[in-house]
Formats: sequence, structure tokens, C-alpha cells
Amino acid sequence: MNFYDKTLKSGGKIFSVAPMLDWTDRHCRHLHRLLSRHALLYTEMVVADAVIHGPRERLLGFHPAEHPVALQLGGSDPAKLVEAVRIAADFGYDEINLNVGCPSDRVQSGTFGACLMREPETVAACVTAMKRVSPVPVTVKCRIGVDEQVPEEVLPDFLARMVGAGADAIWIHARKAWLQGLSPKENRDIPPLDYPLVHRMKRENPDVFLGINGGIQTVDEAVSHLAVMDGVMLGRACYHHAAILAEVDARVYGAEPRPVDWPAIRDAMMAYADGHMARGGKLNNVTRHMVGLFQSVPGARRFRQVLSTAATRPGAGPEVIAEAFEAVLPHLSGAAGAEGAEAAAAE
Repeated sequence: MNFYDKTLKSGGKIFSVAPMLDWTDRHCRHLHRLLSRHALLYTEMVVADAVIHGPRERLLGFHPAEHPVALQLGGSDPAKLVEAVRIAADFGYDEINLNVGCPSDRVQSGTFGACLMREPETVAACVTAMKRVSPVPVTVKCRIGVDEQVPEEVLPDFLARMVGAGADAIWIHARKAWLQGLSPKENRDIPPLDYPLVHRMKRENPDVFLGINGGIQTVDEAVSHLAVMDGVMLGRACYHHAAILAEVDARVYGAEPRPVDWPAIRDAMMAYADGHMARGGKLNNVTRHMVGLFQSVPGARRFRQVLSTAATRPGAGPEVIAEAFEAVLPHLSGAAGAEGAEAAAAE
């Protein structure tokens, strides 16, 4: 029984941080894991061809502390996806997710992502093939429809096909994607959200793990959705206001509320950055994901300034992280713990 089945059987819930291109790399995930021990983290989307032919350690490697962590794959060729799943199995991911939601031009040109909402039989064939070789759950992240499709007609059929193909869970972004006429950025904001439709899909499929994504900004909103859904996925809110993750373990997973040990997080990120630089990496590879950590806390602007400027200077080292934290640490007592992170994200 995999963790999705266990969650359904127990009545538990899953909170996840969405896969985001150029954002949820291993350095971002390391920070997010320090803030939440239990949230399910996702990689950026990795194209199956890149997994097969590219630098595997750079594309797929991750720190054991990141568990639970899911790999999101992009592709539409069952054979290539099978090979990618076999390769990824050696890295020890907890889940393999198939992207059927990304609306970017480069994704469409490769015939995968959101455009596959028009080809549910192809997606089903991919899921079935991936399930045969995957030692971990295979899931799908989709939209409610694309372009001229009518979500109320398309989505129920799509979900039924995914369940029939063996998908262990489906994460639904509650917006259509307009592949013609809107940019990827506009597709994240302009198409209207249809939470009631997604909620209805869950009520009609009580034995299928369904998670919701799209436009959810706070842990309060997430908890509200979890009254209906099995899982909730936040993307940009977790990236731009990362401190909200400090609430997740207590409010979603029932952990004992406790204040965040910000000096410990500072020290952990300094040690992580030092190790990354010792392997030839740049400080900014790590610190760019920390810029949104504090918002309404006094000193947050200075925190952002230090990380945005000093971290890119020649010779800059992990001490830049300590300098940035000096601006906010005197103001953090009780400001961003399991009960106070919401205030830190309210700016």
C-alpha cells in the first residue's frame, strides 16, 4: 500500500509544494524542507529525453533530507517515459508525476504538458506504461481543460481514464489553460478558477486521491480546501512567502505547534551553501530562493537587499546569509512559528 492509498484509507491529508520551472530545484527544496518536515516537495519538470540523454546527477540528484520528494516528468512517448522512470528509480524518489498542465510554448512544441488534455488516450497509455515499471506511485498533474474544451465535460472523462490507467493520484489545477493567446504567466492568473468543479470531482470520486492546485495563497485557504479534497498544492505562495510552510506540519499533519528556530535555519542554510560552493557552485544558486522568506517582519527589505546584491559579488560566501539574517532576527521572536508564520506572509 503506497502513501496515497494509506492517506485515503486513514482520512489523512497531503500538503504539497507545486513543481515550478526554474524555482523548485534542489536548493529551493532544501530550504522548504527546513521549514516543513512533512510537506510533499516536487522537482521542476524534467523532460524524459533529458533524463535519458542528459547529465543525470545534475537533473535528478537530491539530498536525502528532501524526502518525501516527487519527480515530475514531461513527455508523451510511453517508451521514453518508461526509460526515464527506470533511470529515476535508482535515485529513490517517492513518486513520479506526469505533467499534463504546463502551458509554455516549449512544452507544447514537444507535444506534452497541458496540450495533452486533448489526448487523454495518450496520457492513459503513458500512465499504464509507467506504472508497470515504477516502484513508487505514478500520478498526474492536469488542468480542468484547455482552449475551447468544456471542463464540465472534459474533466470527468479525463479523470476516469487516468484512474483506469492506474494513476495513484491526480492533482488538478483548477483553471483552464489557453494555449493560444495567453502567455504561460497569463495562464497562471487570467483563466478563472473553478474550485467548485474540482470539489465536485472529489465528491463524485470518493475512492480516488484528488488534490487541488491554483491560486491558493495561505494555509487558511489550504485547510479550507482540505475539508473536501485529499490534498492541496501551493506554488508561488510558498516560493514568495516561504515562511507560511512553517505552519503546515501543525495545521495539516497534526504536529505539535512550535516556534521556528530561525538561527538554526540560518546556520543550516550557511552550511548547505558552503557545501554547494565547495563543489563548484555559486552562492546565488542557493540564496535566490531565500529572498522571499520574510515579508512583513521589520528588516525584511534589508534582508532581501543583502541576498539580492551581496550574494552575487565576486568572492561572496555563506557569511552573506548571516548578514541578511542580522536584519530580521531581532524581530522574529514569536513572529513566524507554527502559529505566527501567517503574519510573516501577510505583506
